[in-house]
Amino acid sequence: MNSRRKFLQTLTVAGAAATLPINLMAEQANKQKMIHQVFFWLKDGVNVADFMNEAAVLGKCKTVHKFYMGTPAPTEARDVVDHSYQVACTLFFKSKEDQDAYQVDPDHLKFIERNSNKWSAVKVYDFVI
Repeated sequence: MNSRRKFLQTLTVAGAAATLPINLMAEQANKQKMIHQVFFWLKDGVNVADFMNEAAVLGKCKTVHKFYMGTPAPTEARDVVDHSYQVACTLFFKSKEDQDAYQVDPDHLKFIERNSNKWSAVKVYDFVI
C-alpha cells in the first residue's frame, strides 16, 4: 500500500512538472508582442483612397499600439514579391490578449460590417516578436 501511494505521488509530481513548461510557454506567448498584417484585394470600382479613409479607424481601436497602412511599393517585380493587393495594414499589439480584444472591438467589427462588401479577398498574417 505504501509503495503504491509513493508511486501515485511520483506520477502526480511528474505530471505537474511536465505541464509546467507548457503552461509557462503559453503564458510567455500571451505576453509577447504581436504584429497583425492584413492585405486587401478590393473589388473593381472601389476607390482605394476612400477605402483607406474607412480603414483608418482600425488604428484607433483601444488595444492597437501602432498602426501603419499603405499601398504596394513600386519595388522590382520578382517572383517572391506580391504587388497584387491594393491596401495593406500593419497593426502592432503589446500582447496576444490585446490582439484578441481588437478582434471583438466594436470599431473593428463595425469596419468589417461596413466594408466587407468592398473586398474580393483579404489575407491575414499574425506573428509574435
